This record gives sequence, C-alpha cells and structure tokens, in this order.
Amino acid sequence: MTTMSAEVPTFKLVLVGDGCTGKTTFVKRHRTGEFERRYHATLGVEVRTLPFYTTRGQVNFNVWDTAGQEKFGGLRDGYYIGANAAIIFFDVTSRITYKNVPNWHRDLVRVCENIPMVLVGNKVDCKDRQVKAKSITFHRRKNIQYYEISAKTNYNFEKPFKYLARRLSNDPNLEFTEEPAVKPPDADVTLDREYIAEQERQLEQAVALPVPADDDDDF
Repeated sequence: MTTMSAEVPTFKLVLVGDGCTGKTTFVKRHRTGEFERRYHATLGVEVRTLPFYTTRGQVNFNVWDTAGQEKFGGLRDGYYIGANAAIIFFDVTSRITYKNVPNWHRDLVRVCENIPMVLVGNKVDCKDRQVKAKSITFHRRKNIQYYEISAKTNYNFEKPFKYLARRLSNDPNLEFTEEPAVKPPDADVTLDREYIAEQERQLEQAVALPVPADDDDDF
C-alpha cells in the first residue's frame, strides 16, 4: 500500500484485459473528485486517483489503465509491480476476450501472488451477448469475485471498488458513505431492466452448477 498523505490509505489498482473491453471507459465514468492524473510514458499507462468515502474514512485507488497498450503483446512487469489489487476485464459480447482471461490472470499472479482480484464482465447492456452466464466459471475455479457491469450505463459501477476496499481494509462490513460521483449514463445507451434481471437470474442459477476443470466452449 502507498499513501498520498498520512490520513488517506491509497492503493495501486491495475486494470487488465484485452483491448476494447471498456477499461478506460470504466475509469472515465468517475467524473468528480478526481484530483490526480499522471502518465507513465515508459509503460504507456495513465494513472488516475479515484477517491471513495467509506465507513472507515476516505480510501483512494491509484488506478493504472493501459489505455490500449495491451495490444502490443502483453504488459511489462513494471505495470504490475507494487499492485495492491487488480480488476480483470472481458466483454460479454466477445468470446475471445473471455478466453484470454486466464492469460491475464497468469501474468498478474506471476508478479503479484496474493493480491485481491475482481473479474468483470462488461457491456451487459448489449443484447448480443456471446458469453453465457453458465460458461463463466474461471472466477469460481480461482476463487475470485465476479461482477457483471455496464460501464456506459453505470450499472454495478461501484461494486468492484467496494469489494476491493473491503478486502484491503480487512473489513467485510465496509460501506460507502457517499455514492461514487460518476458521469450520467451515455444518452445513446439504455439499460433494459427486464433483460438485466434475466441475466442476474441466470448468474444465480450458474452458481449451483458444478465447476468444470476447464472452461468449456459452450458459449
């Protein structure tokens, strides 16, 4: 853990995943309260500091976003070194981005063995979903948390941050005392609540299924 001041715990959070899975959009949803942004040219990474206000006081995440650099064939170890937590992204409308999740996870644990991680399936607002809930088993095999989100509509935006804040503070009862300040949903993107409710139902049913030794190809 690093600290920007003696009072505010600050954690390095790395975002990984294939390009075009929504990592940068996810970070940019956080509009107000952003008080620091840096660019690490040698690593091709933007760092934004996002504050959250919790029942344990303010917590900051220094969010490292590659902003497309992952397309050049992996990330340098310097990106991962010192990370306190990680979010692995895939796009539920793109099968290959889910199939590549194990590769990103492997790179993470090679450098950061025991940090808390969250797997995120983004773009659940899109109805051309290709990765079915029953096929998403990697998080269960690796014992990491999974959330489905829609970065463009702010659906479940805060959940990965709250989970990681709880893990990093060793407080399972931590709550946000203020809602994260985020941009309004994109005007051209709508969230069909009935569709989302059905996706949530399928996720609940998937939890009861046995965990395969390897992910199957039944997307």
